[in-house]
Amino acid sequence: MTGTRERGAPRETAAREGAARETAARETAARIEAAFRDAGVTGFLHAADVDTGREVAVRADDPVVLASVFKVPLLVAFHRRAAEGLLDPTEQVTLPAGDRTSGPTGVSALLDDVRMSLRDLACLMITVSDNAAADVLLDRVGLDAVNAAADAMGLRETVVTGGGRQLFDDLLADADAAGFPEVWARLDEPGMMTRLRALDPARTSRSTPREMTRLLGAVWRDEAAPPDGCAAMRRLFGLQVWPHRLSSGFPYDDVLVSGKTGTLLTVRNEVGVVEYPDGGRYAVAVFTRSLLPVAVRPEADAVIGTAARLAVESLRRR
Repeated sequence: MTGTRERGAPRETAAREGAARETAARETAARIEAAFRDAGVTGFLHAADVDTGREVAVRADDPVVLASVFKVPLLVAFHRRAAEGLLDPTEQVTLPAGDRTSGPTGVSALLDDVRMSLRDLACLMITVSDNAAADVLLDRVGLDAVNAAADAMGLRETVVTGGGRQLFDDLLADADAAGFPEVWARLDEPGMMTRLRALDPARTSRSTPREMTRLLGAVWRDEAAPPDGCAAMRRLFGLQVWPHRLSSGFPYDDVLVSGKTGTLLTVRNEVGVVEYPDGGRYAVAVFTRSLLPVAVRPEADAVIGTAARLAVESLRRR
């Protein structure tokens, strides 16, 4: 009898621990959902320990609009092509002033011709979300190569349909507008929001929160490309200068937050990795949608950091 009780004890302990983990995961998910509601958004989140795979999920497998987060799989494809010898990262490219994708940052905002290397364009694409730089890289890498790289990594729900210029053109066409200010002015027209391909994950660049954390985890484990390429990518994500959505949840001098944002009308996103001084590292992807388009929405930006912090703290407690 004693032997039977001793053999059963480990199973009972494991069962209790498993139940406790499930309860903690449900409680964390509920707190994250409440934060999303308070911010007036629908949120989608996945957070995972890069090294153990432990996770927190809130609608983590739902398709989401990438917006500028499409630049993450593009960067990975760029480094994979470079490693295969199919492009030279130091190749110099001229971007004429009169033929560049519009945008508020980087080369997009400049007035004169610009000449720089592909890898420097990649830097601007990630650090300041430069649309012109991203479109030059996309043309050089190739849309098929970006999607092939995602497929090769098992990211079946990650699809890039085009760059910044195509997104802008689609918005104007769908809104029957002459310029972006007119798009904003007409967003409250009946049926307008459903007409915009850019806000429908079935018709634009898309992924899921879970696949984005898988991609980032592969970068941080040196699996997405050769180690030197992954190191170069991590450096760029660590240099992102605006806005600080994820990092707002981790205002600590010894915690490093690396990421890439995405913003479009009702969409506010950020994906990234949070690294602690004890070696803990956590890939986080947070995507949000609001009912109404607002150019500046501080609460939607802030809840990305709040949700990420709740998820990461839960993973660290476990």
